[in-house]
Amino acid sequence: QVQLQESGPGLVKPSQTLSLTCTVSGGSIRTSAYYWTWLRQPPGKGLEWMGAIDRRGSTTYRSSLKSRTSISRDTTKNQFTLQLQSVTPEDAAVYYCASGSILGGTSLSEYDYWGQGTQVTVSS
Repeated sequence: QVQLQESGPGLVKPSQTLSLTCTVSGGSIRTSAYYWTWLRQPPGKGLEWMGAIDRRGSTTYRSSLKSRTSISRDTTKNQFTLQLQSVTPEDAAVYYCASGSILGGTSLSEYDYWGQGTQVTVSS
């Protein structure tokens, strides 16, 4: 059973970089044929797919966020990380990591596994 757990600061100041880590257990990010994905859900809005990294380390990003988003991985720790630069209050959301064979899905039920989510507030 694959389990994912998000971690990172719950509060980020405007213009700073948000960095979140997803720790994976029960499966290898280096060998599993999944897309390791980041999504977010702003208050009152739907789930937004942000980007993903595959087992080869190749990344794909939402076009509207591509200039500010970076997804990387540490295979020794079985973790993958989201960095979102120059955050604004509009980036406040619950952030989820997920894994599955789908790329770009906007519902957690489309993924095989997902974390519980972590709330991020953007405020000075």
